[in-house]
Amino acid sequence: MEITMETQEIERILKQALNLDEVYVQGENAHYGVIVVSEEIAKLSRLKQQQTIYAPLMDHFSSGEIHALTIKTFSPEKWKLERMLNVVN
Repeated sequence: MEITMETQEIERILKQALNLDEVYVQGENAHYGVIVVSEEIAKLSRLKQQQTIYAPLMDHFSSGEIHALTIKTFSPEKWKLERMLNVVN
């Protein structure tokens, strides 16, 4: 039997660990997509963004609750524009 996580639980962990304006998680079967809205994180290199977002979730990767995580990061300004253009679902 596969152990799975609720998307709300991932959101809670990330909100608690990081200074985020907004966070959205979608997915199932241990494969998740995360949208993070944060000026701070958006300024980092792509590698640093991934490390920052993966860090609070490492135990869940180890346990197999999360197998894959796709990350999209936006500054609040870019997120507003993205939503206006309706590019992100």
